[in-house]
Amino acid sequence: MGRLLRIIGIICLTAALLGCVSQFAQRPGMVIEEEPITLRIAWWGGEFRNNATIEVIHQYEQLNPHVNIEYEYSSFNEYWRKMAPLAAGNSLPDIIQMDISYLAQYSSLQLLEDLAPYAQRGLLDTKDVDKQQLDSGSIDGKVYGLSLGVNALLSIYDPEVLQANGIEFPTDAWTWDDFDQMGKHIQGRGIYLGTYLTPEQFFAYYLRQHGAKLYAEDGTRLGYEDDALFVEYFGLMQRLAQDKLIFAPDIWTSDIGKPDNDPFYLGEALFSWGYSNQFISTTERYGKPLSIAPMPGPNNSDGLFLKPGMFFSIAGNSRQKEEAAKFISFFVNDLDANLLLKGERGVPVSSSVREQMRMIVEPEQAQVFDYIDWVAEHSSPMDAPDPVGSSEVTAVLRELYDLLLFGKLTADDAAQQFRERANAILARSET
Repeated sequence: MGRLLRIIGIICLTAALLGCVSQFAQRPGMVIEEEPITLRIAWWGGEFRNNATIEVIHQYEQLNPHVNIEYEYSSFNEYWRKMAPLAAGNSLPDIIQMDISYLAQYSSLQLLEDLAPYAQRGLLDTKDVDKQQLDSGSIDGKVYGLSLGVNALLSIYDPEVLQANGIEFPTDAWTWDDFDQMGKHIQGRGIYLGTYLTPEQFFAYYLRQHGAKLYAEDGTRLGYEDDALFVEYFGLMQRLAQDKLIFAPDIWTSDIGKPDNDPFYLGEALFSWGYSNQFISTTERYGKPLSIAPMPGPNNSDGLFLKPGMFFSIAGNSRQKEEAAKFISFFVNDLDANLLLKGERGVPVSSSVREQMRMIVEPEQAQVFDYIDWVAEHSSPMDAPDPVGSSEVTAVLRELYDLLLFGKLTADDAAQQFRERANAILARSET
């Protein structure tokens, strides 16, 4: 009964958030009669990811004629809305793209297969995958997801836009104070400092800069004790929104928030923020070269970390677990497949693929590879996977963030509300 209630909880929490030829190919001359297999796979993503993934699927089917792969994709929010009832009905696709914020929740409900036995049997080749990336999908000694790429937080900018506004390029040592000064320099010019800073991602980064974490190690409470950190960070965000230097939430429901009218792509915002795997699609959409800078410091080496862009997991209800493991292995280890994918889910986790690609990648990919190399030398270990209940905590934080940006709530009041509500959620999730 408890497990059923927690599965139902996935539906509720998801709704809240909505505000190198393959080693498995047949050898020439061999004729092997194999039973037909149908695999189902689902992922979220934009146009480039969708098209590239479909090409890789077709490539796998050509190499393995007995396998037919049915697929579906959607936007991030729509994806989790679709997965929730499938999880409740124990009918998830064989392979599901998994985000680290949902990994603990789905695995705790026994919805995901442990991948370790498939690696031990050679069906899932992980010999060229760094241990840190393997561990990123592990919980309580079991591997519930294989990382599909390595990412890191970054700042993206057009050098010409900064030059036109009299702004010096950010260096590896730039700080939040530098960022604030840039805002003061452009205030009143109708130029944004940048796009929306997703609160759970960038507040977690800010906490790490100050030696704290968003969640405690045991996942039963918040990981920081000093609410002054909340007030400092969100007080800055509130002031920038009031000065019209960052986007208020309602921009996404207006014409200006539509993809073709995003101020960054119109040269009307200095920065876009996100993870490094987004750089290639951002550059392609922007239409001319862009540059990368780390997130503001100080102590960005403490704040930054190498993150799995996302995982592939095998559903516990799958009847084709072995073939699912083979497909994931192909996806991660095949050079041709990764040339199609262009590192859009992150820099490849296979060291062999990564080194081969480095010699032939396009300029924007090379920038990402170089940035990830830099972060590897200027970062700290990633926090543990988000605990059960984190999706609901994120929904609370986004709700309070919106109220802050609209000036409906002070940072002090928001800090108190967030602590009370988040701790109650996390404590309840552990029972």
